[in-house]
Amino acid sequence: MPMSERRTVALVTLGCARNEVDSEELAGRLAADGWDLVDDAADADVAVVNTCGFVEAAKKDSVDALLEANDLKETGRTQAVVAVGCMAERYGKELAEALPEADGVLGFDDYADISGRLQTILSGGVHAPHVPRDRRKLLPISPADRQGAAVALPGHGDAPAAAGTDAYREGPADLPAGVAPASGPRPTLRRRLDTGPVASVKLASGCDRRCAFCAIPSFRGSFVSRRPSDVLGETRWLAEQGVKEVMLVSENNTSYGKDLGDIRLLDTLLPELAAVEGIERIRVSYLQPAEMRPSLIDVLTSTPKVAPYFDLSFQHSAGPVLRRMRRFGDTDRFLELLEQVRAKAPEAGVRSNFIVGFPGETEADLAELERFLTGARLDAIGVFGYSDEEGTEAAGYDGKLPEEEVSRRLAHIARLAEELTAQRAEERVGSTVEVLVDGVDTEDDEDGEPEVHGRAAHQAPETDGQVVLVGAGAEGAAPGDLVTARVVASEGVDLVAEVTAVPGRGGEGT
Repeated sequence: MPMSERRTVALVTLGCARNEVDSEELAGRLAADGWDLVDDAADADVAVVNTCGFVEAAKKDSVDALLEANDLKETGRTQAVVAVGCMAERYGKELAEALPEADGVLGFDDYADISGRLQTILSGGVHAPHVPRDRRKLLPISPADRQGAAVALPGHGDAPAAAGTDAYREGPADLPAGVAPASGPRPTLRRRLDTGPVASVKLASGCDRRCAFCAIPSFRGSFVSRRPSDVLGETRWLAEQGVKEVMLVSENNTSYGKDLGDIRLLDTLLPELAAVEGIERIRVSYLQPAEMRPSLIDVLTSTPKVAPYFDLSFQHSAGPVLRRMRRFGDTDRFLELLEQVRAKAPEAGVRSNFIVGFPGETEADLAELERFLTGARLDAIGVFGYSDEEGTEAAGYDGKLPEEEVSRRLAHIARLAEELTAQRAEERVGSTVEVLVDGVDTEDDEDGEPEVHGRAAHQAPETDGQVVLVGAGAEGAAPGDLVTARVVASEGVDLVAEVTAVPGRGGEGT
């Protein structure tokens, strides 16, 4: 793109950490093609909204964001608003017809030429939105046959990096025995959209599970692992950008490597990632209880710089409800799994999400869920009321509960979850934690001092609470510092901790 035709673009990201990675891939592609990235959509020629299509509330947020961006056409520089992401992929032409305010609706297959698509739209051209299709059908049924398939995989970033950009280029490394490497290097594009000390890295895309309530596999596709060399290369590049904590994300991290010939590939990859110079913490999210194995528990609880953190997708604990959900396990099996984890690491962090009011859920099922939550000692709990999601098996189930009954059960379990997680946080008072400083609030707190906050190993970004650091040792702390602190109080799921040591400043009491 000639300098006289340079355009500005802003990326507005909604939804999960996986979407954040996708946005940074799009940013890398656009920067490589000469676009100027800006933070504020009002300062951009085109606002690209990376939508979420998971549940109704997320879809509404996505539509609201598109409409807000469209309003900027009247007051700001913005000339076009474009929808990308899960909602755009899931609905395509239907979304374009329902939301004419969006000047373009782009699916995953458009990402490789995102620059060309945006230039067409800005110049007054029309890019026909795609007709949605089940992306699981684009890949072979056998996981071993999926590597190298010509299918768009957002966040995998398989495209040449332009010289002079801040995207990274990483060649192939050794793969598990029996897996043939692709010919030539596999460079990946990415450009950071913030300067914080934490970043996510995709391990894989898609999911092979068939949970009755979930539509994600239909628009994200079947499970495909990224090559270890790509994950390692991206982690090294992020460390060079000042990142201190890397969070590994996908729809199901416990399946990593099954299509590369080694279901235990994550067990060997984690120590390599932890050894990357500059990285202080590796965190793994999105673990399936039914796929947990002793070797992975061992690695997660014993590897230096790997957080003993278990983001386990339980969803419920009553066996009959789980079977209707097309899932496995029950209260006793889940409690046994947690016992195995805590036998290795008593202070391990555990979080999970749960759905209440699923079709056919009885009062006895709800009581079973309460039994599990009471015994599980979880650090963070997300609770959602069931609602039909189009295209899912559960949408056709009998036994639907009235909306008001779902709301009642949701409120009841949510109150219980709040009490239990507060109790778990209180249990941590007196313990010593390693806290990665996320930020320093510029506004004074009640004591007239800036508030320094971060997260311990049991706390993932944005979902699991935070640690507020106090004491003389907190003075001068900066984002990215890893400090040792003693927990002195709890406030709900949040902790208050007194800094006892900061690297480079000496030991206890500094």
